[in-house]
Amino acid sequence: MLTSEQLAAFRSTLLEMKRDIEDRLKQNDHFGIVRSHAHDAVGELASYDNHPADEATELYEREKDLALDEHTERELREIEQALEAIDDGTYGTCRVCGQPIPYERLEALPTTLYCRQHSPDQTVSQKRPLEEGVLMPPFGKFDFDDRDESVAYDAEDAWQEVARYGTSDTPSDLGKNVDHYSEVYAESEENVGYVEDLENFAAVDLYGRNVNVYPTREHERLENVLDDEGIMSNIGDLPAYEKDPYTSKDTHRR
Repeated sequence: MLTSEQLAAFRSTLLEMKRDIEDRLKQNDHFGIVRSHAHDAVGELASYDNHPADEATELYEREKDLALDEHTERELREIEQALEAIDDGTYGTCRVCGQPIPYERLEALPTTLYCRQHSPDQTVSQKRPLEEGVLMPPFGKFDFDDRDESVAYDAEDAWQEVARYGTSDTPSDLGKNVDHYSEVYAESEENVGYVEDLENFAAVDLYGRNVNVYPTREHERLENVLDDEGIMSNIGDLPAYEKDPYTSKDTHRR
């Protein structure tokens, strides 16, 4: 059991913590969230003339203010509950098991009303800023979750078709080397109409007969890769009975 001197010390500590939080909330206007919109905090009237990166920064700051305000309000409620527990004589006793809370725990966390074993689980806030309501996935509401593999023609495919005619991006924006400005868009190297590169130039029937090879850029790339690796196919060397593979160093490619 806590002595009267210990209870008085904890009451004084809690009251000081309460005054400090109330002063901070008053000075920072509850982290500015009482304003109608995040633009008010930065002096902006609208988002139309702002760079998307600037808008993202403002949204991040808005989310941070919401989290800080919620954390501070929760801390204030816990302080008030601890003061009420001192008044009704239950302070220092776990609300779940009724056992005394160690004095060292109360010193480290004066607002606690639970022992370590029965401390409530932390909950993640579900409050989101209103500004997130205008944000959409990269391809609108038709965007598919990456975890759901789909071969359907979706909004991403539609964007890629349009982007082939050119965008405002440059190769430096894409972050990789491209041969033409019409390839400056996300996943421009994605195969269209076929899956594997060799399907673009090799044609066979169901049983692998009647092989026709068409000279294309992909065909040349595959040959170069095989030559560099010193293998006969993209799955490794062919069976031993295969004679004169085109990758042999003593033969010429056709």
